Amino acid sequence: MACMCDRSHLLLSSSQKKASPPLSRAMPVDDSPLHFDAEHQLSDNASAQELIHRAKVATDREHQMTLLEGIRLYPKAIAWSVLISTCIAMEGYDVCLLSNFYAFPQFNKKYGQLGADGTYQVPARWQSGLSNGANVGEIIGLFINGWVSERYGYRYTVMACLVCIIGFTAIFFTAKDVVVLQVAEILCGIPWGVFQTLTITYASEVVPVALRGYLTTYVNFCWGLGQVIGIGVIKSMLPRTDQWAYRIPYALQWMWPVPLLVGIALAPESPWWLVRRGRLDDARRAMERLTSKQQRKEGEVEETLAMMQHTTILEEKLTKGATYWDCFKGPDLRRTEIVCMVWAMQNLAGNSFTGYSTYFLEQAGLEPSKSYDFALGQYGINMAGVFGAWFLMSRGIGRRTLYLSGLIGLCIILLAIGFVGLVPHSHRAQAGNATGSLMLVWALIYQCTVGTIAYSLVAELSTRRLQIKSVVLGRNMYNVVGIICSVLTPYMLNPTAWNWQNYAGFFWGGVCFLCVVYTYFRVPEPQGRSFAELDLLFEKGISARKFASTRVDVFDVAHENDKGSVDYENEKNEKKGDEGEKVGSAHVEGDIR
Repeated sequence: MACMCDRSHLLLSSSQKKASPPLSRAMPVDDSPLHFDAEHQLSDNASAQELIHRAKVATDREHQMTLLEGIRLYPKAIAWSVLISTCIAMEGYDVCLLSNFYAFPQFNKKYGQLGADGTYQVPARWQSGLSNGANVGEIIGLFINGWVSERYGYRYTVMACLVCIIGFTAIFFTAKDVVVLQVAEILCGIPWGVFQTLTITYASEVVPVALRGYLTTYVNFCWGLGQVIGIGVIKSMLPRTDQWAYRIPYALQWMWPVPLLVGIALAPESPWWLVRRGRLDDARRAMERLTSKQQRKEGEVEETLAMMQHTTILEEKLTKGATYWDCFKGPDLRRTEIVCMVWAMQNLAGNSFTGYSTYFLEQAGLEPSKSYDFALGQYGINMAGVFGAWFLMSRGIGRRTLYLSGLIGLCIILLAIGFVGLVPHSHRAQAGNATGSLMLVWALIYQCTVGTIAYSLVAELSTRRLQIKSVVLGRNMYNVVGIICSVLTPYMLNPTAWNWQNYAGFFWGGVCFLCVVYTYFRVPEPQGRSFAELDLLFEKGISARKFASTRVDVFDVAHENDKGSVDYENEKNEKKGDEGEKVGSAHVEGDIR
């Protein structure tokens, strides 16, 4: 594995700096900015000073950049991120097919068993097994992705997974029994697991702070897009009574991979990944392809690369290794815990419960066609909710605030669904309509807050050096919780099992309340922070409730000794004239290499 070039002369040793007492992990009493400890700062030679200067210029520019300025400067980055994020629509499509097929008469007749009431039902054990098959495959794919993508890059990893999807879809299309479906779910889960993390990571690394929240949460829009297409396809198949009623929806999975393969083959690699690999020339070319030549000012690319190098060097000092085990050491343990819980709470807030919406609404008393109408409305809200979240973020509302308030709203709705279960059986139809309406309200709140904001939180709260692995661990926690929920939910709703119906809302409402408590005390606010600033806040152990108000300085310009500052200015002045600014840039890069 290629490694970053030698930067030993940039890293500060105890003999290079004046000894200084360790800073408190709490906020200083005088409200002065937080700084990295001495052993984590860069040296005071001219090369390091040049790197710090350029990195600070880039960071200040990103802090001042508005949404519109970001769109004008990074239109190509937005387009490439949108393309790669579309991969997640494939998973949304298939998950939608599976959960809604349980209310599909033709599917139940082929893969289910005849019940005492004369209708066909896929047994609860197989409903759990099929849902968990995809989760198991995703867990395998996620762990594989943690090594493969960091070694071979994001693009090649995604392209290999798309090729696998083409082959695995054939198993769905030709499945003769529920066992073959199980095999297909497990195999397809492997590339889906890769898409779950790489789409978010790529989005977070190709755009500036002003666009980061929007592009990472767009992944959730793609999930909703896949679900809407899936439910629309199933609804159009309801009049059919032959085997093509469920084979055509599976065959349509082939519409995704080929155009995505062509597009991703042309996309630039993540410049952050290239910088971590020491490929600075490639990173420079990638940045030029991600930004608008007309809007880009001279030196901006070099300054942005310096910011990436600066953050990468600091993280190499803060995090000695880059393995899964390092995610559980020092400040990274806290970051890993939060990432895992942010994603797990999506399922714990009732997502798995509402994923069976059509099946649940049928058990609540609605006709199959009407239950699919409600499901289509729910999935449409899933897409529209992303734009709602964007609007709220554009008004300056933070990620933590949106996530916490969303959980409170979801808790109230889930409890209301439980209370609807107390309606007498004689008003079953009205109760079913009320339940469907509440689930639409739940979907709107969820997608405007928890469902969408989680993607931004997990992308921002991980350190760059360990991001792929942290997000893998977080998404695997989501899948593990999803497996548990997928075992419990069919039994809660299936009339041949526990048959809780609406009362399941009480259970998930209680679990959601515990999520509210956790979020209040543990989930911090990353809005408007650069990756280096977030590294410092976690390194100092700042309370989650104080992240937004704590002042930080990651460049430590005021702490450099006088000689270093003078040397930097003299050297910079000497370089002006003959070769201009480019020589300074080349000098810095040469030293780093």
